[in-house]
Amino acid sequence: MGDKQVLVLGGGCFWCTEAVYKEVRGVTDVESGYSNGQPKQPSYEMVCTGTTGHNEVVRLEYDPAQISTREILEIFFVVHDPTTLNRQGNDVGTQYRSGIYFTTPEQAQVARELVEELNRDGVYGRPVVTEVLPLDNYWPAEAYHQDFFERNPFQGYCMAVAAPKVAKFRKTFARLSKG
Repeated sequence: MGDKQVLVLGGGCFWCTEAVYKEVRGVTDVESGYSNGQPKQPSYEMVCTGTTGHNEVVRLEYDPAQISTREILEIFFVVHDPTTLNRQGNDVGTQYRSGIYFTTPEQAQVARELVEELNRDGVYGRPVVTEVLPLDNYWPAEAYHQDFFERNPFQGYCMAVAAPKVAKFRKTFARLSKG
């Protein structure tokens, strides 16, 4: 068993991103939170104003012996739109920006190479605007945001937005599913 690594991803609403990564083989812990903004220990209400600089993120702990950083990021680029600046669908604001927040130089390199590759190959027909930055000022989201999709599968937003992302992950990455 390899040493665990931490990678933090912003792909729009954290409920959706969390729901996907809870199903990924080799991901041992998923926590919704906020990162790369100014105030320490921000609240959901503060982040929702769009003025703190924080992003809604998921903090992933994973075992590189079971899943590579590249595989984690390939999933990330399939389950959200990395070409829309400060928005995912109807969620608009800097807190919904596409971001990869690395904790090791290797993760940074893999992320930058993948973004470059996606842009060079014109995968989306538009430039990828995902920011790749060192993780800064991470703070866990409130308890009611953790495991949200799992606890509220029939909530409107979860049915409309999170469930299709989970289904897309299961279909596209069956080999990486815990199921």
